[in-house]
Amino acid sequence: MQNSLQKKTRFRWVVMAIIFITYMIAGADRANISVVIPYFQKEFELSNTDIGAMASLFYLGYALIQIPSGFIYSKFGTRKIFTFSMIVTSVATFFMGTATSALQLKIGRLLLGVAEGPLPVGIITTINRWFPGKEKGTATGIYMSAIKFAPAIVPPLCAFIILHFGWREVFYVFAIPGILFSLVWFWLVRDTPEESPHCSKEEIDYIRSEELSTPDVKSKGTKKKYSMKWLDKIIRTKKVDSLDTTKKVFLSWNIWGCTLGYFFMVGIVYAIMTWIPTYLVDVKKYSIMEMGFVASAPWIGAMLGNLIGGWLSDNFFNKRRKPLMIVTAASTIFSMYALLYAPNDPIFLGILLLVTGILLNLGYSTFLAYPMGIASKEKLPLAASIVNTGGSLGGAFAPFVVGLILDTFNWDTVFMFLSACSLMTFILLFTIIEPREKLDLEMEEEGYKKAMP
Repeated sequence: MQNSLQKKTRFRWVVMAIIFITYMIAGADRANISVVIPYFQKEFELSNTDIGAMASLFYLGYALIQIPSGFIYSKFGTRKIFTFSMIVTSVATFFMGTATSALQLKIGRLLLGVAEGPLPVGIITTINRWFPGKEKGTATGIYMSAIKFAPAIVPPLCAFIILHFGWREVFYVFAIPGILFSLVWFWLVRDTPEESPHCSKEEIDYIRSEELSTPDVKSKGTKKKYSMKWLDKIIRTKKVDSLDTTKKVFLSWNIWGCTLGYFFMVGIVYAIMTWIPTYLVDVKKYSIMEMGFVASAPWIGAMLGNLIGGWLSDNFFNKRRKPLMIVTAASTIFSMYALLYAPNDPIFLGILLLVTGILLNLGYSTFLAYPMGIASKEKLPLAASIVNTGGSLGGAFAPFVVGLILDTFNWDTVFMFLSACSLMTFILLFTIIEPREKLDLEMEEEGYKKAMP
């Protein structure tokens, strides 16, 4: 009876649920400031450039801690470091509510960035250890959707708190969940499935199956009825050896090309996160509740885009990451341009922002899944931290530039700037390869031949 129960464990999905909720909380802690901006901007008499700089301080601190956190995770594991990072995140959030000057707000944002910085590297490392290759894209999509789910619920919740209490209470309320779930993480999420008392041997064998199986055994579950040779030529698919040393990781253009592309895409996402609520209030003249619901639309779309993109990457594209990265970059060029002519009707604008969120995020999660296909397990934390550093710097760069643009030009220039950022990503993606193991390509081709009449 006990053996039968063990065979049914799927504890990795419990881990995934904890990852989703924990990162959603972290996302809410960083996103709440976008709704509060119009209130403390008046109280502290801040310009748009000041607000952009404040938003950028978070991502600057976030970027500075990325590569050090990669080394720390590699040496000490994820469990204790991740828990500590979540606790400090909550402390920094609470501190923001106590601020009595613009300087204290800036210090709070910088501290929040440093505190949250280690979280993505820890999550990517956890996913890499807890999921088989055929589920990693889906798991990464779920994880990335968490950071987009947060801004979907944050604006209405913040609007309610501000309306009934005040802007400071937003930070006090948001500080509580992070403390609670840091304890949940420490209790239930171990560094590897082998260390967990909740994960059966059968589940561990399943997670490790792709590492242990022979080509003949693996090919039975990898039969594709269609050939992707035409796609592989476009996306420059190549057989590669894993990056298994620090030197190889730092000298890999594929890692740096992915990093630069992620720099621009994260910049777009966080420029929208930071400034869309202000755009809706100042330009569209929406009430606080109208703003709250319309500002949620791109993040509902983002969550759907991450989930759909992760599933497509694993199943339709058979662990290829670049196709959806290219789709996202290309579509975002045009969706940012479309916002130039966005109507004033809340329903129509909400639909446009929803579609923008879906397209922007179809390939968003695959930027972080990309290093899983080219770096060894030991060097993945370092590779992921490099890519995430680039994204963090993009998050610091774009919101600040948007603030400068708004003090000098207008919102039309902002959307043209964001469209140009997406164009740069599109170009960069064609300079890197699609890494594939030799065995994967052989199995896929064998499956295609067997499926042919």
